[in-house]
Amino acid sequence: MNWFWLFLFYSFGGYLLEKAFAFLTAAPLQVRKCFLVLPLCPVYGLGMLAVLALPLPLRTSPWALGFWGALAVTAVEFAVHWLYEKLLGVRFWDYSPVKGDVAGRVCLPFTAIWGVLVVLTVRFVHPWALWLAGRMPLWLGYATVLLLTADGFFSARVLRRGGDVELMSVKNLMHALQRE
Repeated sequence: MNWFWLFLFYSFGGYLLEKAFAFLTAAPLQVRKCFLVLPLCPVYGLGMLAVLALPLPLRTSPWALGFWGALAVTAVEFAVHWLYEKLLGVRFWDYSPVKGDVAGRVCLPFTAIWGVLVVLTVRFVHPWALWLAGRMPLWLGYATVLLLTADGFFSARVLRRGGDVELMSVKNLMHALQRE
């Protein structure tokens, strides 16, 4: 169950990071999150799980961790973007205007940023996240799995039906539901 909690913690941290980035850059798409209505951005959770699953020799130094971690997170980001587009018909992000992009799904500048974030997260955040994950009660894990599953089905339905990532904010979702 620790992996599940780590996924949730890093998904929530990614959500906070996305909100901060959107605010600081005055991004036009202020939703700046991913698939779920809950304040979670699963691509970050999956990315960190991929980093934590790297073989130990690839994580022995900060440079190795930064390099291989950046590649792992970038691969997850590419795959998740592809799945969102193919299965749900939406694009949550588009790096096309950025030099060094690959199909608008990933780009070299963010790959470098992921490397730095991975090193900082593994060094300073992960020990606390692992400690907290180990203390979560089993019943809460089961309840959270049910909530996350329900949100996943609901979010997939909304996105497939509406085709608009802006619907993933509670405010916009409520307006859309009132119109129906």
